[in-house]
Amino acid sequence: MKFFRLLLLTITCFSELTAQDKVKYRDLVFESSTRKKNIYYGEPGAGRPKAYLMDIYNPEGDSSLNRPVIVLMHGGGFKLGSKSNSRMKIWGRRFARMGYVCVSINYRLSKKKPLSRFNDLVEGCLEATEDAGIAVGYLKRNHLNLGIDTSKIIMAGHSAGAMIALQIVYSSPAEMLHLIKPAIAVAAKPEHNREEIAAVVNFWGAIYDTTWLANARVPIVSVHGSKDRVVPINFDDTPMFGSAAIHREATRLSIPNVLKIYEGKGHELQRHFNPLYAGSVARKRWREAADFASSFLYETLYIKTVAHTR
Repeated sequence: MKFFRLLLLTITCFSELTAQDKVKYRDLVFESSTRKKNIYYGEPGAGRPKAYLMDIYNPEGDSSLNRPVIVLMHGGGFKLGSKSNSRMKIWGRRFARMGYVCVSINYRLSKKKPLSRFNDLVEGCLEATEDAGIAVGYLKRNHLNLGIDTSKIIMAGHSAGAMIALQIVYSSPAEMLHLIKPAIAVAAKPEHNREEIAAVVNFWGAIYDTTWLANARVPIVSVHGSKDRVVPINFDDTPMFGSAAIHREATRLSIPNVLKIYEGKGHELQRHFNPLYAGSVARKRWREAADFASSFLYETLYIKTVAHTR
């Protein structure tokens, strides 16, 4: 009997110690999250009724103010996808359970052929960055009601969504258009990071020009599969530079950044990319990616709070 009492006491003490070691904005300190769906952050245009909608994830039971906010943007090559895809739900809930306000947005999808034509890809990305900027403006105007810290806005996404996050910070509309329309002039000192983004979470995305990284000193955390054939981890014939190229240049420029590579994995961290289905193993990797990102964000942005226990 004494043995079992001692065992129970040991287990209880270990559980309490583990809980006390949990830190808000780095660990899963909340047991659950809430999701408020289909909030308009802008006026939808003709034929695009689902554009400018967002879902907001919050830690359930959290009464904190001035919380960091993560803006999540879905993939789909600027042609497909939505704020409600499986990755958005997994990351929205997971980041919210860490204490973040997490916002998953829709944006305008291209009516052209961004999956096969580079010019259409750039134009689709440009439209999406404009919409992401509108979403950030909504968050800033409503920061008191949402309980967010406007100095800690983090842009995040996967695939095309990560491209939006990178371009909105490091590029400008004129620079993006200059890629496909060289006659368009670029100002000597174009304005960058107009939304004053604090960090970028790049899940298997790319930047069109690595020299743009010199335009801002915003921290970047990247995750990518080494065998990604949709968005290359380095670069290919088109001007798309993936996470490894971003990591090298950001390191050279002394921009805080880290890169986690999944060896042998393809796009969306799947062994064989399937846009319609991802199994439990791929979903586990998505959760690992979120945990890797949260650790970097916590250390880089110096989000220090009293440990929250459950």
